[in-house]
Amino acid sequence: MRWERLKYSDKFWAAILLAPNFIGFLVFILFPMIASFFLSFTEWDLLTDIKWIGFGNYQELASDETFWKVLWNTLYYTLGTVPPGIILSLILAVALNQPIRGVKTYRALYFLPVISSSVAVAVVWQWLYNPEFGLLNYILSLFGIEGPLWLTSTTWAMPAVIITSIWKNLGFNMLLFLAGLQGIPDTYYEAAEIDGANGFAKFRYITLPLLSPTTFFVVVMSIISSFQAFDLVHVMTQGGPARSTSVLVHYLYQNAFQYFRMGYASAIAYVLFFLVFIVTMIQLKRHDTWVVY
Repeated sequence: MRWERLKYSDKFWAAILLAPNFIGFLVFILFPMIASFFLSFTEWDLLTDIKWIGFGNYQELASDETFWKVLWNTLYYTLGTVPPGIILSLILAVALNQPIRGVKTYRALYFLPVISSSVAVAVVWQWLYNPEFGLLNYILSLFGIEGPLWLTSTTWAMPAVIITSIWKNLGFNMLLFLAGLQGIPDTYYEAAEIDGANGFAKFRYITLPLLSPTTFFVVVMSIISSFQAFDLVHVMTQGGPARSTSVLVHYLYQNAFQYFRMGYASAIAYVLFFLVFIVTMIQLKRHDTWVVY
């Protein structure tokens, strides 16, 4: 009788439905996090026994010139993708929030790169950047400009990856901004028009403040995503030339799956985790100074 009552209780079915997700969290998230934290204090190449070395990996990171280079590359990538990407997606969202003909088609077209395979996007842009027969250099040649070597240049490789990343992710932030824009009541704009406000004044004093919660979310997610950049870098440049495009996750991947230094790779992972954590906490701390609800 007790089993019959339990079988039809809400708690029983809640536990049944939550169990797969909870088990997946334990197996694929929590356990790997704990294991990688332990490994960051060890030396292990997957073949020999695990050797405890304490803070040896972190001490090596502090004196690793390659690590500091890829850290700078990561910051460079973040600064190159986040501010321009947010500004462009906001402008695009405002433009596609207007009652223009075929606006839904335009929204779908701009969102299409987001759902496209990163590998496919990288391969297409590799062709566009080709210095001999690429479309970009061909267009530049029409204006008498000699195009750069792009992906084989230590100067232009990172900007090329940044441009590709902005293009691919533009539609996602645009969609978030569109949702925020459509949540702003029209009555605010109507009242502003009665007071004689022009388009820029309405954007400055109504749209931007009321869109600040969405902007805050987009900024946080964009920064976290930029610190985790890997796929475009790996396919387009493999971190080259001369590590000019190698970022933290790419360096982590190389140490783990090319050099088989699992302990060192785990240490890099936790440095990355704490960097993202600190940056996110700073943003949350300053949240109340500019976000309006």
